[in-house]
Amino acid sequence: MNSKVLPGHSFPLGATVSPHGTNFAVFSKYAEAVTLLLFDRADDPKPSRMIPLDPQRHKTSHYWHAFVSGIGSGQLYGYRVLGSNRPEQGLRFDSAKVLLDPYAKAVVTDTYDRAAAIRPGDNCPTALKGVVVDTSRYDWEGDRSPKTPYASTVIYELHVGGFTRHPSSGIAPEKRGTFAGLVEKIPYLQELGVTAVELLPVQQFDEADAPDEFTNYWGYSPIAFFAPHSGYSSRKDALGSIDEFRDMVKALHQAGIEVILDVVFNHTAEGNEYGPTLSYRGLANETYYILDDNRAKYRNYSGCGNTFKSHHAVVGRLILECLRYWVSEMHVDGFRFDLASVLARDHHGKPLKDPPILWAIESDPILAGTKLIAEAWDAAGLYQVGSFIGDRFAEWNGPFRDDVRRFVKSDRNTVPKLAARLLGSPDIYKQPVREASPKENRDLNRSINFITCHDGFTLNDLVSYNHKHNLANGEDNCDGSNDNYSWNGGIEGETDDPTILALRLKQAKNLMTVLLMSQGTPMLLMGDEVRRSQGGNNNAYCQDNELSWFDWRLVDRNADMLRFTRELVRFIQTRQIFQVEDFLSIGTDSIHPSLRWHGVCLGEPDWSGDSHTLAFSLRYPKADEFLYIAFNMYWKPLDFELPSLRNVQQWHRIVDTALAFPNDVSPVETASPVEGNYYALADRSSVVLYAK
Repeated sequence: MNSKVLPGHSFPLGATVSPHGTNFAVFSKYAEAVTLLLFDRADDPKPSRMIPLDPQRHKTSHYWHAFVSGIGSGQLYGYRVLGSNRPEQGLRFDSAKVLLDPYAKAVVTDTYDRAAAIRPGDNCPTALKGVVVDTSRYDWEGDRSPKTPYASTVIYELHVGGFTRHPSSGIAPEKRGTFAGLVEKIPYLQELGVTAVELLPVQQFDEADAPDEFTNYWGYSPIAFFAPHSGYSSRKDALGSIDEFRDMVKALHQAGIEVILDVVFNHTAEGNEYGPTLSYRGLANETYYILDDNRAKYRNYSGCGNTFKSHHAVVGRLILECLRYWVSEMHVDGFRFDLASVLARDHHGKPLKDPPILWAIESDPILAGTKLIAEAWDAAGLYQVGSFIGDRFAEWNGPFRDDVRRFVKSDRNTVPKLAARLLGSPDIYKQPVREASPKENRDLNRSINFITCHDGFTLNDLVSYNHKHNLANGEDNCDGSNDNYSWNGGIEGETDDPTILALRLKQAKNLMTVLLMSQGTPMLLMGDEVRRSQGGNNNAYCQDNELSWFDWRLVDRNADMLRFTRELVRFIQTRQIFQVEDFLSIGTDSIHPSLRWHGVCLGEPDWSGDSHTLAFSLRYPKADEFLYIAFNMYWKPLDFELPSLRNVQQWHRIVDTALAFPNDVSPVETASPVEGNYYALADRSSVVLYAK
């Protein structure tokens, strides 16, 4: 190879292409020697070129760097790092291992072997290799973010692989389970009415980080934070995943759909002290991870073996530059931070009042126009829903999920909590006490409302199982949550009993109605709209098979639930009262959106512990919108008194979950009029009326 090696620069980190070659830069504080490795093929038994970095010429502070002329996009590379292997001091250098650049923009995984990265010895042929990427070579064709406000947003949590991997998807075999496959299903998403897809992890993750004979399906095992997951690319060239991801983003934007990434900065795939040496551990173990008092071990606030030391300047910089990269170079619209509370812990694991990385993300100008969503808890008991830092972070509302589930299954003492959830959870998201205009107070839409997500039961299973059924995971049904607040309707699991099947469908529609009638930003789980089932498995993280995939035959089989969801989404997107950005006032307001609580009698809600009913009216005089919504989770039918209307108006039925298809939901234009002053609402049912 005819190329020169020059000193290069300590910045930017990673592999940076220029017209004359590539600059390589990597952080390693206690390294004694660093060698840059260049490969021709992923399975090379040894590098095609080894470039030792001279500490005098190729090191600045703790950064090792070199400029190699003639090297460009597509070059495979890695590092070997020599240093002390003294785990008791937090040092885990292993010069036998090929290390992945933490800033690698693409990764080849064709011959990767996790076991070889764990056991002693050279793993060159089976190591992960980074790919040099020239990110400027892509035509975005004027792509722009939809920038949908939270008040108009409907999020769809989607697994890229599982969305189109099922044979029934109609996608060509080579595109199933890929970014390209997702593009072909954009018309379905448009018809459903969602405005954002929240993608389960698409940063390069370790599929082998799972029990024997299983696959890490969800992707919560990150290896390279800057790189799209190569397994989601239909293209097999080293750079294919980058352009295919960009093609997907561009196509979604053209359809008016935002792209939110589920990012995992709380841990890595290197796991605990028995895990593999892939990258961070062999470069600067004590920098990248929170170590235990016994420095040979790792603090585990993620539940996955280690904890990323996000408060460290080097690690925090990596996280921030990574987020900037995905926004500026890959055009994503936002991020959902997995176990975000981990990022609030210091190097001893104690919660920080002002965590520097979270404030840096909150205030970064490049991220200013993005959606930031926190899963505001961690695996070690830290729970910050309603108290997460800053003004910009929205939060997954865990109490919404639990309280709505309990109400719909007719538990006691649930009505007051349901009322708060319907109002955007003002008891959780309290307004700051400060001298500021109302516009500077917290947005009610910081509450991301959800009934189900990837972690737990699907909507169908929530109404079909009393208990989890996770034996397929190989952990004796000990994994997954035991607190599901689910109800099977009388028989556990599958049944052909028509009475129970009708009840389950009604309960699924009740849950969907509560979700979409609530203030805040709703999030749907992939497949809930067609009653996708996981057979009662509430922790399908390792099930890369038909148990987890979207079965497209359900689109026809459960067309009634799909139509119900579509029409309800369309309804809230065409009513101004559901687009408001302030908490509703309680009572009657002649100008602003307002709400009044009712029971079976007008103005008389039953807040007692034995109550299973709640009704309310929504009025927005400015938009001439007036709605009446009632939930009867009692096991007997009840008559609900209706608010009076002007002589020229009449109530029209938008939703009645007790009615069979197609009368269960109607567009405003064809909604049936309601006669009389009372509405007879069946047991365990919901109704939405609209005045026109």
